[in-house]
Amino acid sequence: MGATAKGLRNARGISFRHGANANTSGITKFTSVPTEADYNKLSLEKTNYYMYLNSAFDHGLEKDPTSTIFGEAVGFGGVFRVTDGLQEKYGAHRVFSTPLSEQGIIGFAIGAASMGHTAIAEIQFADYIFPAFDQIVNEASKYRYRSGGEWDCGGLTIRTPCGSVGHGGHYHSQSVEAFFAHSAGLKLVCPRGPRQAKGLTLASIRTQDPVLIQEPKRLYRASIEMVPTDDYEIPLGVADVMREGSDITILTWGAQCGVAAEACQMAEELDGISCELIDLQTLLPWDVEAVTKSIKKTGRALVTHEAPITQGFGAELTAVIQEKCFLYLEAPIKRVCGYDTPWPLSYEKIYYPDKLKIYEGIKDRLSY
Repeated sequence: MGATAKGLRNARGISFRHGANANTSGITKFTSVPTEADYNKLSLEKTNYYMYLNSAFDHGLEKDPTSTIFGEAVGFGGVFRVTDGLQEKYGAHRVFSTPLSEQGIIGFAIGAASMGHTAIAEIQFADYIFPAFDQIVNEASKYRYRSGGEWDCGGLTIRTPCGSVGHGGHYHSQSVEAFFAHSAGLKLVCPRGPRQAKGLTLASIRTQDPVLIQEPKRLYRASIEMVPTDDYEIPLGVADVMREGSDITILTWGAQCGVAAEACQMAEELDGISCELIDLQTLLPWDVEAVTKSIKKTGRALVTHEAPITQGFGAELTAVIQEKCFLYLEAPIKRVCGYDTPWPLSYEKIYYPDKLKIYEGIKDRLSY
């Protein structure tokens, strides 16, 4: 305990403001969404989502001596093995397991970040983040504001596995972004693949604000691509146009990007419909300019997410699109989302907003 307290005092002595503690040499900081050509300039290897989250934390711990990562079972790799091998490399004082207390994990993380540490806190499943709701919404997000900018916990990053996995039921399948999107002072991120997971995570760790990252757990081993071994950052708040089109704009994030991409391909092959697919990447703040530019071009919009439709984040997107693009719309905005029920284990295939539902939604808007 004494060593930990000394480390906190030293961290504050180095620099109270987050960011100054990190060695920034050798970091590629993209100022826009990287293209395939941008990635090809870096050293690439084929791997999956969780391995490159591990790589991101490795870079973060190596470059910033004040950084720590912790949570339930994190010390021995976590239930999804995302932190595997990091304790052996950096020591139990920087990578460690905590008691089963989400409120305690986030409270400790806020305190560490406020004293100058870069604190990376894991909540084992997004479904269990709610005991820490008060700490995140009333403390972390308001820390800078309530002190008039004198204090902050900008070095705080919270990461949590989210979304469906095929057999999770109502306690291991939830997407919680809408609960936190209403809290000014937070940033919300949800990467769709290994490249985005690494680049957005490193940007989140090093930004000046507290960040909540939702990691779609079904992608940990299923999503595989060529990813840079280098240290790089993808800018927060910038959407990625995954597929250009002219007839309708599809908006989504996280694992739903892959589902929507399949629906877009079906619409093109079966009906000749040209879909523009946008991955928001960051939900708070989200890229209003990119979204409205696309919809002013296509005249139609469809929003899809796994979370229940009522008061889901798609409702915010729909409201802003209606306000800013009303005269350009050729049809009402369509939402294809989860139903207003707990996530049902036995009826998951019925509940899930799959590619067929999105495809039908696309056709419905084009025939309006």
